[in-house]
Amino acid sequence: QRLRQILKESRECPRVGVRHLQSIFIFLGLSVVYMQRTNLSVAIVAMMDRNSTNPDFPEYDWSEQTKSLVLSSYFWGYFFMQIPGGQLTHRFGGKVMFLISVGIGGFLTIFMPFGAQLGDWQVMCALRFLQGLCQAAVYPSGQIILARWAPPAERGLLVTLCFSGLQFGTVTIMSISGILATSQYGWPSIFYISGGCGIIWSLMWLLWGADSPRQSKLITPKERNYIESALEAVPKGENSATSAKLPTPWLSIFTSVPFWTLTITHCAYNWSYWILLTQIPSYIKNVFDKDIQSNALLSALPYTANLVLGLCFCALGQVLLSKKVLSTNASRKIFNTIGMWIPMAATIPLAFVDGNSADLAVILLTLSVGINSAVLIGFYVNYIELSPNFTATLVGISSFGSTSMSMIGPLVVGVIVTDTTNPNQWRIIFYTMVFSYF
Repeated sequence: QRLRQILKESRECPRVGVRHLQSIFIFLGLSVVYMQRTNLSVAIVAMMDRNSTNPDFPEYDWSEQTKSLVLSSYFWGYFFMQIPGGQLTHRFGGKVMFLISVGIGGFLTIFMPFGAQLGDWQVMCALRFLQGLCQAAVYPSGQIILARWAPPAERGLLVTLCFSGLQFGTVTIMSISGILATSQYGWPSIFYISGGCGIIWSLMWLLWGADSPRQSKLITPKERNYIESALEAVPKGENSATSAKLPTPWLSIFTSVPFWTLTITHCAYNWSYWILLTQIPSYIKNVFDKDIQSNALLSALPYTANLVLGLCFCALGQVLLSKKVLSTNASRKIFNTIGMWIPMAATIPLAFVDGNSADLAVILLTLSVGINSAVLIGFYVNYIELSPNFTATLVGISSFGSTSMSMIGPLVVGVIVTDTTNPNQWRIIFYTMVFSYF
């Protein structure tokens, strides 16, 4: 009878509703966060080479080690706030923490060009550190909101839609960074655009965002009943979520083998993902001698593939689950394996590409980063399924470890790649990525 009631409510519920609006808000919020997080990857190339962009703006003579320090500084703040960020999300709610992540991050981003002029790389590091602190709660808050808005039957679709915002933001800022850097507004405009988008999004989220269907002023009673009934129908401890304040089961979390498996997978993923995201523009410019506009567009290609293929993998996964071709457990494992092992296979030949084969390098990078998107319906969605009531805490603890990989990766590149035009030094970095994918 309970199942018949849910089916009846699902038929009466609008196919496109406020749950999708909330997902679009999370998609846009994550897009803006990644615009703010990754804008420096291309901007720093322009900041260190006035001749390749608008010469009317300052140039900074930073060493490769200093550049790596600036690129990694975001993750220092992000790292230290991971576990507190998850706990703060449980205490104050996903809406508030998401608002803080994007809004304050936007103001800090706008101030970065002034900070660089006032205090050189030290102030840039400090601002990026503060930005990382503010945005540490963005994953836990997004996950906990989805746990209360996404019916189990739609969870894979909505999670993939939301987290494809990571790639959309990356593609957007990388695609326009080259144009902005050579425009009359120069490289500072890269920071103004990405920061301004964060402030605009924050105003919309403040008006229309909600922690749960019960707190939304926009939702219809039919849609609210459908979502709440679907979540309540799942046995407690599996895929259900409640807004009640529950004590955190720390011992169960730290002794959970599935949770540690997720954490190790997340660490391996972050090592390769963030080395590429922070270093592709420098790799393409220095090894293949590309100008800033070509560099920005070529750097965006792998993440365009990641965005498109991520949505394709999501659609395929939903079909396989709905037709019961695969169980949820098998689907997560298969897609996660595809998302790690095929990129590994593409990275092996990438390690041997020389400075005369730019096209081949971009093809291999695009294949590697594109197929890597399969993990969105692998380990990424599994946090909610493992414990919806403590999703934010699980993500916070796991991200504490995985963010250390994001922080160390650029520093390791700075130590190993002392001559950025030398493909042999980059080869060592690609070897470490092959190991992490495996």
